[in-house]
Amino acid sequence: MPEFSTLKIEQDHNAPRVARLVLNRPERLNAINEKTPRELRQAVEWANDNDDVHVIVIEGAGKGFCGGYDLAAFAEREIDHPCQQERYPWDPMLDYAFMKRNTEDFMSLWRSAKPTIAKVHGAAVAGGTDIALACDLLIVADDARIGYMPTRVWGCPTTAMWTYRLGAARAKQLMFTGDVITGRKAAEWGLANEAVPESELEATTMALAERIAGVPKSHLAMHKLVVNQVMLSMGLEQTQMFATLFDGITRHNPEGLWFRRYAQEHGFKAAVAWRDSGKPIPEGDEARALIAEMEAKKLRGA
Repeated sequence: MPEFSTLKIEQDHNAPRVARLVLNRPERLNAINEKTPRELRQAVEWANDNDDVHVIVIEGAGKGFCGGYDLAAFAEREIDHPCQQERYPWDPMLDYAFMKRNTEDFMSLWRSAKPTIAKVHGAAVAGGTDIALACDLLIVADDARIGYMPTRVWGCPTTAMWTYRLGAARAKQLMFTGDVITGRKAAEWGLANEAVPESELEATTMALAERIAGVPKSHLAMHKLVVNQVMLSMGLEQTQMFATLFDGITRHNPEGLWFRRYAQEHGFKAAVAWRDSGKPIPEGDEARALIAEMEAKKLRGA
């Protein structure tokens, strides 16, 4: 079996036609670091190269599926990075190239010739939804928490799957508010295929996976291509191009820079608490003034 630092994958001992892909950083709520997207793609490629595997089930170790990008230390520290360039003028295409590669790695689940099922418990939020919604099917615990809170400030979901999975009106509601919905609501809205009590999540997911695994691989691949082609015809790839570029803008416009400065001064948890509270996010000239005030304060303390 291949070895990775952020996840693991193997054939299920009781159902060898099913590959179990486990996001495996439970001490960080399986948060996405710089290695996760690459390793995710490599794991999917391994499963597709394995003739015995017909279905891939992806899940999270520990308390939840995935808490999003591992941003706390990055947001608080003064470091330059392809997705947050401040020591020289922001290069949007460098930012785009970095984030687009992550998007393409997550979408390996969508492109996989073998069906992918996200088994979601606990939190699947922010960047974690990019992984979950790239899967073909979602089986969720009814008390799971699903949403993209950074749409309020400092983020745009680069895979842009919400509209294709939910429809325009509900996608707009979640993108405009950054609200989190339960697994039960996700199933009611059609985002998830089924929501069950967490105690039944394993059995329900595996029953579906094994049912699918009895179908010839070639048939599964053809049926998936037919459905995926509809989404491509609707402009999925072009939408992802805009979303990935806009994600960079949200991190470098006045509101995004205010969020990072606030996190540097007060801590990431405090910045997230403001973001999610519903309190207005400083914008435009107000954000610029607050940034200047925080930077001046820092210089005085240096």
